[in-house]
Amino acid sequence: MTSEMITADAAGTWTLGDLTVARVGLGAMRLTGSAAFHLGTPSDRERAIAVLRRAVELGVDHIDTAAFYFSRLRSANEIINSALSPYPDNLLIAAKVGPFRDYHGEWGTSARPDQLRGHVEENLRQLGRDHLDLVYLRRMRQDSVAEHFGALAELRDKGLIRHLGVSDVEPRHLAEALAIAPVVAVQNRYALDSPDPATDELLRVCGEQGIAFVPFYAVAGQRGPQAADPDASADHDEVLAVARAHDATPAQVRLAWTLHQGPHVLAIPGTGNPDHLVENVAAGALRLTDDELRRLDALRRPAG
Repeated sequence: MTSEMITADAAGTWTLGDLTVARVGLGAMRLTGSAAFHLGTPSDRERAIAVLRRAVELGVDHIDTAAFYFSRLRSANEIINSALSPYPDNLLIAAKVGPFRDYHGEWGTSARPDQLRGHVEENLRQLGRDHLDLVYLRRMRQDSVAEHFGALAELRDKGLIRHLGVSDVEPRHLAEALAIAPVVAVQNRYALDSPDPATDELLRVCGEQGIAFVPFYAVAGQRGPQAADPDASADHDEVLAVARAHDATPAQVRLAWTLHQGPHVLAIPGTGNPDHLVENVAAGALRLTDDELRRLDALRRPAG
């Protein structure tokens, strides 16, 4: 497939509350370095800025970020601010709150409900905005999300947040949040080779209720945050075969499979590489056959 001229609208759109976005967006985690957080080498700042500006040129109107996305030298939010401010009117910026990293990059204790306003305001400060379009509460192993989500709902009522989401949750947590305020998106780990029955159920529930399902690590799969530039030849044989049939990359096949899971499924692949950005956006135009989907689906079934 030819990637250069394909734009984000090839994947179609989805509406988050009152905001319509292309189903292929951009995750900001990889803007800061070769791997997530402090795990890789810091990125070239000018190249990361160029990736963001090229993404907007290609019709990407949904960027997913967080104040805790930083490496030794780079902050994703600072790069986004420098590259795109003043922001296009149609650009949705989503942020996650809950986890915390100190100035050394070490993970600290997750936020108490009364600390979430500080997390939201830190994202606002770094991004140079007066409100956030979408904020996810990232669950940090707590059994109930009610108190934390309620705190974010109060910030929405005060105008600091436009729409709410939840991340790393089970169906029961989504139900708990919905009893407090509308949820427009759920963000969970979900990939072709990472079977998880609870997340499969969550995907189904979101589809039934018209809630966007936004997977992270859809390309990295089991490699997760450690992945830098994975060797394509090390991918599953079935993924490689489908990629060859479409003259596509394995990453494009993984993204296309993700988008085929339902019209409410959005993709936010992260990259700091301009060429990978173009390929990721173009994956929205890749249409898999029923037979190819069956073969790829088989990879998601637990062994045994």
